[in-house]
Amino acid sequence: MTDEKRTIHQLSELGEFGLINRLTSHLTIHNKSTLKGVGDDCAVLDFNNKKTVVTTDMLTEGIHFNLMYVPLKHLGYKAVVVNLSDVYAMNATPKQITVSMAISSKFSIEALDELYSGIRLACDTYGVDLVGGDTTSSMTGLVLSITALGEAEEEDLVFRSGAKPTDLLCVSGDLGGAYMGLQLLERENEVFKVNPKMQPQLEGYDYILERQLKPEARRDMLRIFQEQGIHPTAMIDISDGLSSEIMHICEESGTGCKLFEDRIPMDDQTKQMAEELNVNPLVAALNGGEDYELLFTIPVGDYDKIRNHPDITVIGHITEKAEGTNLVTAGSGQEIPLMAQGWNPLMNQE
Repeated sequence: MTDEKRTIHQLSELGEFGLINRLTSHLTIHNKSTLKGVGDDCAVLDFNNKKTVVTTDMLTEGIHFNLMYVPLKHLGYKAVVVNLSDVYAMNATPKQITVSMAISSKFSIEALDELYSGIRLACDTYGVDLVGGDTTSSMTGLVLSITALGEAEEEDLVFRSGAKPTDLLCVSGDLGGAYMGLQLLERENEVFKVNPKMQPQLEGYDYILERQLKPEARRDMLRIFQEQGIHPTAMIDISDGLSSEIMHICEESGTGCKLFEDRIPMDDQTKQMAEELNVNPLVAALNGGEDYELLFTIPVGDYDKIRNHPDITVIGHITEKAEGTNLVTAGSGQEIPLMAQGWNPLMNQE
């Protein structure tokens, strides 16, 4: 208790600018487009006539994360990655981020150092520069808001609105793992509340835990597209669940689609955890979210370019709008209208 009071007292003595200097003094500049980063009234960026994309995301304690089982370093890393994923979903390359946070008095300087160690690790891993932000106080906990900026040639950009009937509906990686990792953590947290001496039962589930606590953005897909000579017609990252993201593409493109249940890729750990918790793994893939894989469409003529690629799965195809957005069930082939039941932060409050 004495040490905690000491560090909180030091935090108040540092002040806003002293804290910013402490947290950002070891940052490395990775991009020539960053002319001026942290330390002035504004960052100065030069993109040499390329198009700039901007995205922002806010994470709130008690809504988006639970510090009972989310390490601060992992939280910092994940907060950056989820924004970079949006940039990659535009077929663009992230270059800079800003970090703003509201912090309560329960956080020590060392805790914020830990948070920023994750932010710095993400910046170094993905080669982006932290160029600014803001800090303020909070009455209730931690709020973390990150904005990411990226660049691309205009002809390389991919929007949600470009899908056309007969285009193939594709996804990178596998789905549902992050959701099942969250269910495992929630289960063990409830056990801890009842018996704090009980050790968490997490063995054998490293993959789905990492999918939840330390996700990675699929920057490799941009390279794969170039290598295979593919330019997606539409693309989005899977943050809120597959069904929700498919419906975003169809709505923006003015189309329908057929999604085939038996083609949705899922890892064995995802299926195993779902069976253990008596959850349909299909629900995890369709509605769970936080997988941060890329959902994209390509012309049917490009099928041979990706048919044997280990990181790409064709899960359906785009149809005329009048046909609706449907899930084709395994076995019977029955068509069921897709429902956008992905995670909604305005409705899912703890």
